[in-house]
Amino acid sequence: MNVYNCTSVTYFVLDGLGVEQNLRVILFLGIFCIYTITLLANLSIMIIPVFDASLHTPMYFFLYNLAVLDIFYSSVVVPKMLTDLVSQKKTISFYGCLLQVHFFHFFGSTEIILFSIMSYDRYVAIAQPLRYTTIMSTNVCCGLAACSWVIGFFHALTHFIMTARLPYCGPNIVRHFFCDVKPMLNLASTDVSLNFKLLVAVTGTICTMTLSLTILFYVFISKFLIKMKTSQGRRRALSTCSGHFTVVTLQYGTIL
Repeated sequence: MNVYNCTSVTYFVLDGLGVEQNLRVILFLGIFCIYTITLLANLSIMIIPVFDASLHTPMYFFLYNLAVLDIFYSSVVVPKMLTDLVSQKKTISFYGCLLQVHFFHFFGSTEIILFSIMSYDRYVAIAQPLRYTTIMSTNVCCGLAACSWVIGFFHALTHFIMTARLPYCGPNIVRHFFCDVKPMLNLASTDVSLNFKLLVAVTGTICTMTLSLTILFYVFISKFLIKMKTSQGRRRALSTCSGHFTVVTLQYGTIL
């Protein structure tokens, strides 16, 4: 196809929720309930530390960032998905689709980077409890959190630019329930082999590095726990990182 003579599409049709009419209400209610619970849970994580000075710690500072990310991350996809379930018109504008691609990768990559930072925070809390507040000072915590947001933004910007510059002459049916890089590349009217390689390289690098750092810090934590002489101290240390470890396991379990 001659991409110079093609007419660019102005909207896309999201075709990933092709469920029967009688199941749409059930699916809508289920997703809506989960989304509402997610919002309320994250809002509580954000609000409770404001009224409890004992929670003004590095761990809760990172949890606050994680809660904000989780709200934004789920809100990129879920509201549009709910709208499509009750609407016959499952369209999204061209630029709306690109923005969804950008913010999905922005919040998603920032979240997994933050998980690695939190694993370092848990390691310092267990290995250096007396120096914990000194090492994880306010400036350090703000700097680490800011780095996760900045790296996540530029990671997403790479995909946004590489996807936006492609010609889309039709078809315009996205075989997914939201706009993501791979379904968009499948609709491009030109060779996208370089884009697929970039997708694997950039996203793979982010996932591999963050997972490796998280595993490394938990190896350090495990070695420190083995050296502990009292079972009470070991239980206290385990309770310190058990919540984070569970969340990380679930997150990377879904990615892998």
